[in-house]
This record gives sequence, C-alpha cells and structure tokens, in this order.
Amino acid sequence: MSEHVYKVIEIAGSSTQSIDDAIRGAVERASQTLHNLNWFEVVETRGHIQDGKVAHFQVVLKIGFRLEDHS
Repeated sequence: MSEHVYKVIEIAGSSTQSIDDAIRGAVERASQTLHNLNWFEVVETRGHIQDGKVAHFQVVLKIGFRLEDHS
C-alpha cells in the first residue's frame, strides 16, 4: 500500500451574503480545476465595509488535496 502525498494551496473567497457562502463558493470554484480535494482550513476572516454596513465577507482558506498516483 502506497502512502498518499498532499498539496496545500491558499485561496480567497468573498460573498455579499455570509462567511459560510464565501467558504462554499471558494471550495466549489476550486473543485472545478482541482481534483481529490480533502479538507479546508479557514486561516483569515475579514470584511469590507461600505457606507457603515458590511458589503462583503472575505475568507482565506488553505485547501488540501491528494496528488494522483501515476504508477
């Protein structure tokens, strides 16, 4: 049995609705071009304020995915 190797990347997502929506949108977008996504970790949370109100929720995620075996 071979050991798995993982790569970790960092991406940012945003949403006008919620932090949850920003996370889900970022993961869904990453899954369109990356395969074998296994986990994510929120490493930063912030937002954009406009006219005294929250305009955007922003999250930075680390996403881990398993590299494919080519044997």
